[in-house]
Amino acid sequence: MSYGANRESSMRSAASLVDKILRGARAGDLPIERTNEHELWINRKTANALGLPQTLLLRADQVIE
Repeated sequence: MSYGANRESSMRSAASLVDKILRGARAGDLPIERTNEHELWINRKTANALGLPQTLLLRADQVIE
């Protein structure tokens, strides 16, 4: 099971910061940005072995077979 920031959203944010730095902004002057998009990934075989409820699998963004 993994719960964390959406990779695509994180990469877009990083690209935006790099663009600002390449345009002359000082890295120390840029605000800290957090992503609001998170994902829950669950491995089905492990979830079944642990006896996790099916409702948790239904709420997952990605279920790995």
